[in-house]
Amino acid sequence: MTTINQLSSVDEVSASDQVPIYSASNGDARKAPMSVIKEYLQDELTSTGAFETQYSAPSATGFSVTVNPTTDGGNVFLLLTPAAEYAAGTIVLPELAECVDGQEILVSSTQAVTTLTVSGNGSTVNGAPTALTANSFFKMRFDGVFNAWYRIG
Repeated sequence: MTTINQLSSVDEVSASDQVPIYSASNGDARKAPMSVIKEYLQDELTSTGAFETQYSAPSATGFSVTVNPTTDGGNVFLLLTPAAEYAAGTIVLPELAECVDGQEILVSSTQAVTTLTVSGNGSTVNGAPTALTANSFFKMRFDGVFNAWYRIG
């Protein structure tokens, strides 16, 4: 097989153009059209589904907000609108037994929270922010293999 460095290059690609790949499942080199690669990348880079919005307006420091999807594994957009900047607050993620692989939680806050705790509620939490500035956000995704939440945004 010709090595990639020996192939001619192009300035533009179309959906029907072929790309050489190594297929781990087949154990050899194969080809894939750009349309298949595009579809794969879109699936990997987009959210796993629609988000339902959950609202919370904490009125004092030391608040605790529990994320409650209406269905197990549902994606949630938690919109925090605290009455003011607070020194401390906690966001409690869904219970481990209710989490589904690929589930996402998006949190946005209109006010700053100086000390933020993100509780896994039985799951491990990796990379969660420890503070929020006004109008900031973050996204967590659940991994079912490790039963853990990971920050992805």
